[in-house]
Amino acid sequence: MDFQLNEEQQMWQNVVHNFVKEEIKPYVSEFNEKEEMNWDAIHKMGAVGMLGMSVPEKYGGSELDAISSAIAIEEIAWGDGGTALTLEAHNELGCAPVATFGNEEQKEKFLPSVTSGKGKLTALALTEPQAGSDLRNVQTRAKRQGTEWVLNGTKMWITNAGAAEFIVTLAKTSPEENSHNMSMFIVPTDTPGLHIAPPEKKMGAGCTHSHEVRYEDVHIPNAYLLGEEGRGLHQTLHTLDGGRISIAALSVGIAQSAFEEAVKYAKERESFGKPIADHQAVQWMIADAATEIHAARLMVYHAAWLKDMGKPFTKSGGMAKLFATEMAERVAYKAIQIHGSYGYSREYPVERMYRAARLMTIGEGTSEIQRLVIARKVLKDS
Repeated sequence: MDFQLNEEQQMWQNVVHNFVKEEIKPYVSEFNEKEEMNWDAIHKMGAVGMLGMSVPEKYGGSELDAISSAIAIEEIAWGDGGTALTLEAHNELGCAPVATFGNEEQKEKFLPSVTSGKGKLTALALTEPQAGSDLRNVQTRAKRQGTEWVLNGTKMWITNAGAAEFIVTLAKTSPEENSHNMSMFIVPTDTPGLHIAPPEKKMGAGCTHSHEVRYEDVHIPNAYLLGEEGRGLHQTLHTLDGGRISIAALSVGIAQSAFEEAVKYAKERESFGKPIADHQAVQWMIADAATEIHAARLMVYHAAWLKDMGKPFTKSGGMAKLFATEMAERVAYKAIQIHGSYGYSREYPVERMYRAARLMTIGEGTSEIQRLVIARKVLKDS
């Protein structure tokens, strides 16, 4: 068993880390307070290869292996969890379905502009007011009319919708109640009838935006059906499997950053005549955090390795997502505890990290859904 990153992966990690250190981390407090996306940094990511990590080079992407993609998301999250979520949603939820299920014409038409850094981003629209974890309850409809599809419905909490060039949309295409009654569509955001609401006001992660999206008689060509009709649920679950590895990696990045802040503060802050790092209570919190971060990172790499090897990774991805997201919240909590009252102040970054980490146990499959996925795989295989 080889636990070392290869030379190419190490070089990539250094490139992304240095980019984040220079372009994201110094400005993260400012952009989060204003709840604005760091567009200057996002545009520069195109030249580095971070906007097309799941896209073949033929269409402008960098075509990275799953481990390298996880490395990049972790490093971006080390700088800012919200920006990392924006990039994760763009790469794994918006670009990946088109790269995986799209035909040659669709890939050539839609991918190069969103991977270059010169255009907009992408989004995936699944969640609805009455359908979050329960995808079978999706109410958005797509009906074929001649050479077009007409979409009607409402989606909620769609990351990047307001900054997207197109939104990959899941809609019901059949009244039958089975697993083949939904399809995916590529919906350009300039299509008449598509309405994107202002960003939702959230607890944290201010550098990423989520929106309500309404489809009111949205007409798109038949050619914008993504993959086969009736395969939408299958395509969605496949997409989410990959996305969960990235959310796990993102959580490791948030935890790593909070951990570093906690260690730094513990060495500087003194109580009872010595640095608080010398107190056993603080040392135990640091030891627990270091151990959990290490374990979560290994789980992420293992799930990504399985994906790269073409092996089943649904269970491992769910485990990584479950453990890493809950771990990040615990580590951020302990980082605030180590900072004491200062940890609750916006003058210190750990409270922002805690608020960002809180989202990760909800998005792209809640912790409860991960437990269901894991348990069903275990019971099926036993």
